[in-house]
Amino acid sequence: QVQLVESGGGLVQAGGSLRLSCAASGRTFSTYAWFRQTPGKEREFVATINRYSTGTYYADSVKGRFTISRDNAKSTVNLQMSSLQPEDTAVYYCAATDTLGVLTRIREYDYWGQGTQVTVSS
Repeated sequence: QVQLVESGGGLVQAGGSLRLSCAASGRTFSTYAWFRQTPGKEREFVATINRYSTGTYYADSVKGRFTISRDNAKSTVNLQMSSLQPEDTAVYYCAATDTLGVLTRIREYDYWGQGTQVTVSS
């Protein structure tokens, strides 16, 4: 049973930073991504990274503030978030697939974590 387990969420003041991590149980996927969701809204794409870390892509709303990275030896993917704003408040989800590419749509991912809450206070 494949599991993705996120950690690192919490409460931070505007302008602060947080680092999210996602551990995949015992295997490495070709492509990882982070999505986020707030109540009443659709889950939205945040960032993605390919197997060789040569391809990263970000939503415009986080470009320049968030950095996605991965450690294939540890089967983990991270999201370093800086200059956080209240509008970044959401549940953040890690997603993974064996498909290689720049994948930004929910249906392109086969495995999902349970989510971790990020709250940014003003």
